[in-house]
Amino acid sequence: MPAATRPDRLLPVVRITLPLLVGALMLGLWEFLVRYHEVPKFVLPPPSMVFRSLVDDFGTLAPSLWLTLAITIQAFLLAVAGGVLLAVLFSQSRILELALFPYAVILQVTPVVAIAPLVIIWVGFDRVEEALLILAWLVAFFPILSNTTLGLNSADHNLRNLFQLYGASRWQVLTQLQLPTALPYLLAGMRISGGLALIGAVVAEFVAGSGSATGLAWRIVESGNRLNIPRMFAALILLSALGIVIFMVLTALQHFMLRRWHESAVRREN
Repeated sequence: MPAATRPDRLLPVVRITLPLLVGALMLGLWEFLVRYHEVPKFVLPPPSMVFRSLVDDFGTLAPSLWLTLAITIQAFLLAVAGGVLLAVLFSQSRILELALFPYAVILQVTPVVAIAPLVIIWVGFDRVEEALLILAWLVAFFPILSNTTLGLNSADHNLRNLFQLYGASRWQVLTQLQLPTALPYLLAGMRISGGLALIGAVVAEFVAGSGSATGLAWRIVESGNRLNIPRMFAALILLSALGIVIFMVLTALQHFMLRRWHESAVRREN
């Protein structure tokens, strides 16, 4: 059925080229309108000026990009470790879950902007990077905890009864039934948490304002104060690119881990 399969073969090409074409048209329209109306560069620079700033200022922006990336990765890894560990404890003790889960919800619903000044004061202005790490971790922690707890509690009760019938220990039930069941939930939570860790790092740095930490958010504030709008856009582009890379890496990890056995990732023949 060549006629029927042709659209399927073209779909990956269209999926890549269509957004690129739309983006190129929007950039071209932006460039034309800014130059046609002679908009000042400190209000809205054309894309060509932003690209030139990205190249010229990359030596300044690269260390800031690295700092933001380092804080994001550390916060994400700590969120995964802490969220999974606490979710496992919740799955083993209903009393522990009832006692502690409400406090995890309180941490999640409290805006990080509201508690950031307190965290910075407690940690100390001379250790702003540690305060940024704590704040980014607070933002990224809850999706891991919530999703993993749901996954661990979603193990088939019939299989759980079968494990108990054959005398399986709690460790065997956890490692051979609950954790494999929770893996898709954990990976979905990691995709959410990765982006939130980046957002948490950026928001925390905005609140910190200054100090020893000079990540991309600080570069954006500094560029705005100096009316260096092209550099501000360049920093925004790097932030967006960082978020896209984090999402793509975690999506690839999810596909790699689930592609052979989970319905959400198995390729269907029809």
